[in-house]
Amino acid sequence: MSSKNVKSTRVESELAGCREEGNWSKILELVEQLSSGKAMLYNLMVGEAKLEMFLEEYPPIESNIAKACSGLTEAKSYLTESISELSTQSGLSIDSHMLLAKLCYACGHYDKAMEHCTEAKLNSIIQTDLQIRNIRILSESFAVKGLCQEKLRPASSSRFKKTEWIEGVIKNYEQAANLGILYLQELDNKENQLMLPSPLGGNAPLITNNNSTSGTGSHSPQPVNMTHSLSILVETAILRLPLLLIESSNYAGAITTFRSILSSCEAHGSHSIRLILTYQFAEFLLRKVSPKYYSLPTQSTPSKKQSSNMRKPKKYNSINMFMPRSEHEEVILLLIISEAMAARNAVLSQSPEFKEARIRAFSLATAIYDLLTFALVLWGQYNMLYESFERAMKFSADDAHVWMQQALCLEAAGRHIKALEVLTQVIYMQPKAIVPCLLAARICYQHLFKMEEGLSWSQEALKREKMHSENLLSRCHLYIGIGAQCMALTSFLKSVKDKYHVLCLESLTKAQQLDPNDHLVYYYLAFYYACLAKVPEATTKVRQALTLNPEHTPSLQLAILLLSAQKKINEAKSLLESSLEDFPDHIGLLFIRARIELQTEASDVALVTAKHMLSMCKASSASNEGSPSIEHTDTRSIFQLYTTELSDKDSIDSLGPARIEQALSEVASSISSLVPQRPVTNTVWHTQQNVWLLLAEIYLSQEQFDSANNCLLEAASIFPLSHHIMFMRGLFHEKRNEFNEAKQCYQNAVTVHPAHLKSLQHLGLMYHYLGSHRLAEKTLRDAAKINPYAPETWYNLGKVLESLGETDSATDSMATALQVEMVCPIMQYTSIPLPFD
Repeated sequence: MSSKNVKSTRVESELAGCREEGNWSKILELVEQLSSGKAMLYNLMVGEAKLEMFLEEYPPIESNIAKACSGLTEAKSYLTESISELSTQSGLSIDSHMLLAKLCYACGHYDKAMEHCTEAKLNSIIQTDLQIRNIRILSESFAVKGLCQEKLRPASSSRFKKTEWIEGVIKNYEQAANLGILYLQELDNKENQLMLPSPLGGNAPLITNNNSTSGTGSHSPQPVNMTHSLSILVETAILRLPLLLIESSNYAGAITTFRSILSSCEAHGSHSIRLILTYQFAEFLLRKVSPKYYSLPTQSTPSKKQSSNMRKPKKYNSINMFMPRSEHEEVILLLIISEAMAARNAVLSQSPEFKEARIRAFSLATAIYDLLTFALVLWGQYNMLYESFERAMKFSADDAHVWMQQALCLEAAGRHIKALEVLTQVIYMQPKAIVPCLLAARICYQHLFKMEEGLSWSQEALKREKMHSENLLSRCHLYIGIGAQCMALTSFLKSVKDKYHVLCLESLTKAQQLDPNDHLVYYYLAFYYACLAKVPEATTKVRQALTLNPEHTPSLQLAILLLSAQKKINEAKSLLESSLEDFPDHIGLLFIRARIELQTEASDVALVTAKHMLSMCKASSASNEGSPSIEHTDTRSIFQLYTTELSDKDSIDSLGPARIEQALSEVASSISSLVPQRPVTNTVWHTQQNVWLLLAEIYLSQEQFDSANNCLLEAASIFPLSHHIMFMRGLFHEKRNEFNEAKQCYQNAVTVHPAHLKSLQHLGLMYHYLGSHRLAEKTLRDAAKINPYAPETWYNLGKVLESLGETDSATDSMATALQVEMVCPIMQYTSIPLPFD
């Protein structure tokens, strides 16, 4: 008799261990060893084992209800037989009722499931000491109760009834969430205790967790250890809890719930649910929460006294724990955590058996990266975003969407060369896509001075549009027109210029016919006519552009310059002042004002405007908020704003010299202890440098050489070897009749930028003053090839030819100077940046 009791006790102990491990096949073997007096335990163990084995294969979801009704008949009979008065006294009936509730839910019998939950008296069980397996069953029972309540909505339309029903569902979901996380934590604690060193020496047997992943991402998903994962019922309850609060407009409660679950100490098996919750919480904060609902997280102190009907998991609580100080900080923190978890859980194996897992993990990761892009771009954190996309490449190398996001990130960060390389890959991956081709063309035009490549990308976009239409035909023709115009401006041969002018006009005309309401098409038509000195046609087109978009600042700038070309200075001033009322911080408009004031009014008036511009730049750099002109002008055009008529074609073709200047300036800054180093790519400093150059020119017009020299030193401290500074130094020496020094400065400027028109004009004049008339003639004729509509070039050439005794040629040059002067604007049209919006 004694040996039978010992054997029975041993079998029951093994059964308890197998229940916690989820080893249901072993349980079916062990129950055969139970004595005949353990019929209730036998029925419970067999029913539970058959139920769990079935649900492992067919989870309790609506699509499996029919299979559950036929496949769980045997399990239901065993569990029903395990309920009796004697089993109620021993406590076994409670487990039976909770398991039957889950079984009925799987079969779609929600009323019966609720009855079994009521019979189990779930709230009273929490007050007792529970084994790990009982915690899991109890969490599932609360989840089943909440899910059934959601299915069985109250028939009454009473607001009170509805509120009571929602509160009941939420209460059950909260219990399920707390107990589910507590179950995983207790399971981890048990494993940690088993892994402690043995008192007899050596280590305890190692229990491996097959659901773990490496720190750098899984190469393939491992088989799920069911004891180390939450039931699908509990996971559904956890995910439904905050969403139900949001649906009931309890936003503060949803925030508290998200934080409560995520602040629980992490355990094996909770990674996937935490990943989804961090993503959902971040998305909720970004999309739904207004400031009146949001409150900063607080560090709660652990309470020694715990509610008798609520068992909560352990929370992270440390003095050094990071606490977000704003809503945006919390959003970015959540998304960074999500991104790290998504990268860790990525499936790298390309085996067909892991295809579904790979697609599922990648879809979630892509959604997280999209949300991270939205959050970081709001704060200009492009470098951080780029690092995230670099990490994503290890599992998304074949996804064009991630490549495209990375290209846009690089473009926004100002890394245009790398952005073009990535866009090239996107174009290769998407042979029918048109937008990547247009973006590549824009980068080539706007930033990289690769006009020919940009034109080829535009033509490729047109080719794709004709084969696979995306309603971008007008935009393709527009980009071709822009590229052709840029090629015409940067070409020296007349035949090449004429060829591109024809292509430009044809493309822009087609774009206008396809989309007559696009203000950009009219702007570029006006720009085309303006560059050919066809002022009336250009004026007509720019007025049409302003009719379509009155706030288009490049069109406003072009209209002002066209008025100045027609010598309608008062009208130009009136339009300029009204534009500045709408855009008071627009640097381009302020430069035009200073130029008009310098040529038509006293230089003191222009000096006031220039000092105002300088104070704006200094305020922007001090507050680190970026240049005041960022909102309205192109970054590269500000760098190229040339204070003596903004340097003719610099906004089109000076990127190559700009790179040389940047490299030389970095070297000069590093070797000179007198020159403070500046971030040469910063728009604020570029703008400030050009304002200093403008001030230097104004002081030179007043013959205040000391002040002008100080301004040049300030400009040189930002960008020491800019050809603009070299030219201005030459002008400084020229004003002081130091022609040799002036000639050397102009030669240096031309060396850095061979097509710099102003340097060529003044260099030719210095050759003339120094007696090198033929060299002066050649230099000025080169300048005329670059821009035949510059009157200063023809006037200086006439003076040189007159000194050479070529009277007729000199007369023709002077006459040409008078002719082009009649249509010459106060600043060159090409000083306006290329707009794309």
